[in-house]
Amino acid sequence: MASSSRVFGNYCRTLMAAAKTSAGKTSPATSTTAAGKGRSKGILKPQPISLALQKFVGTSEISRTDAVKKIWDYIKTNNLQNPANKKEINCDDKLKTIFAGKDKVGFLEIAKLLSFHFQKAS
Repeated sequence: MASSSRVFGNYCRTLMAAAKTSAGKTSPATSTTAAGKGRSKGILKPQPISLALQKFVGTSEISRTDAVKKIWDYIKTNNLQNPANKKEINCDDKLKTIFAGKDKVGFLEIAKLLSFHFQKAS
């Protein structure tokens, strides 16, 4: 630390102070446009989904990430995770409609089983 203070002197402190003050001055208009701009690509893009997933989620289009979030919220609120093995999910009747009728699903299988519910882009 002593060697860096000899090299940079007080210049480093001046830069850090300027960075802290400019970081707090971001306008809400610029942050929302930047966030909205990136939401339309890849797994963040809302896509049409199957009827079974529509009944579960409640909308006709959703992004893959939002679908996984809603499924995890449902799993957590209904306490469907296996207490002995947290990597395993015990499916109730509502989850069985999405997960091909399986009684138990590993958490790594969720994305794979959901891919059947998203229509392929043409």
